[in-house]
Amino acid sequence: MRHLYLHVPFCVRRCSYCDFSIAVRKRIPAREYVEAVLREVELLRRADPGASPDETEERGLDTLYLGGGTPSLLPPDALAMLVTSLRDAFGATSSRDASSVTSLGSAVTPSRDVFEVTLEANPEDVTPAHATAWRRAGVNRVSLGAQSFDDRVLTWMHRSHDAARIGGAVRTLRDAGFDNLSLDLIFALPAELQRDWERDLELALSLGPDHLSLYGLTVEERTPLARWISRGAVVAPEDDRYAEEYLLAHARLAAYGYRFYEVSNACRDGFRSRHNSAYWSGRAYVGLGPAAHSYDGRSRRWNIPAWPAYARAIAAGRSPVECEEILTPEQRELERLYLALRTDAGLPVTALDRPRPPSTARWIEHGWAEVNAGRLVCTPQGWLRLDALVGDLTSTDAMV
Repeated sequence: MRHLYLHVPFCVRRCSYCDFSIAVRKRIPAREYVEAVLREVELLRRADPGASPDETEERGLDTLYLGGGTPSLLPPDALAMLVTSLRDAFGATSSRDASSVTSLGSAVTPSRDVFEVTLEANPEDVTPAHATAWRRAGVNRVSLGAQSFDDRVLTWMHRSHDAARIGGAVRTLRDAGFDNLSLDLIFALPAELQRDWERDLELALSLGPDHLSLYGLTVEERTPLARWISRGAVVAPEDDRYAEEYLLAHARLAAYGYRFYEVSNACRDGFRSRHNSAYWSGRAYVGLGPAAHSYDGRSRRWNIPAWPAYARAIAAGRSPVECEEILTPEQRELERLYLALRTDAGLPVTALDRPRPPSTARWIEHGWAEVNAGRLVCTPQGWLRLDALVGDLTSTDAMV
């Protein structure tokens, strides 16, 4: 396994749109959480000795991603213990301390022997002391949950920071030596909020992030947003607004030298997320913590989602895995097509199990896809229709 994901479920509040497995806590049970995760590692190693690094292997993990929830709520010493312990347990690609890497911002992809360690952080958690401690712990990439630069919108989202904290957090992280920073933004909000998406893009770009992740708002069941819509307090986001703002983001980011390398992710040269890119290329990964998913190329398993139930299972010496799914060949083929077309690499035309389906000619005619160097690649307009396009490829009508 080259890629490890750690789910840190704790949050100070639930955002209005969030349906993730989180645990809202005033006090973060950091010690209990660290102990539970490290016990899960031991359970995993006992069940699968192959999960442990072979001493003769020169390479281990390529990436570690701490997501959530809000990983930046963990005390720095707890976070450092996790990074160090997981690195020791699974091995890492680099014999050097990741914090010694002075620049990940070259025009080419960083050297493969650099262990990429990403921390998701909220702006309000970024202080000079925390940023310095994260860097010393080996974190070398931070994904900052900005979401918007409009204080009214942030309040509506139930975010804990205001717009001013975003710029301050970026400056603090830069001062601490972080040269691989990503910003998250959410678009396609309800019209009544009167959010100025272009303004938010310009303010984000003015901070010089190396990477941006842009996510369209979706209405998930059992969220505050879904309840607001059901009682008529909020009008559901419009599909036309989604498409308009998505295409605007492509135009504005391209003007600043960013390239969308995946449906929702854009970066400067050399700053692709190696961890997330592993997901999109179908590589195996291990997930630890409540609700974390793992994939070995053939099967997918996921852990108990609720933090208390996960902690009880671990304390009792039981596997926290809630369920496992063995993918059929048809499911693996569908995933292969879908994940490939999500990226700017696209799908090799020769990788199709048949001659190019007639539907792909229609995609090209409508400007939804292009064929570049023998690869079928979606345009931004095509990414907006990705589900339908993949359906075209896998339908019986397309197989004539």
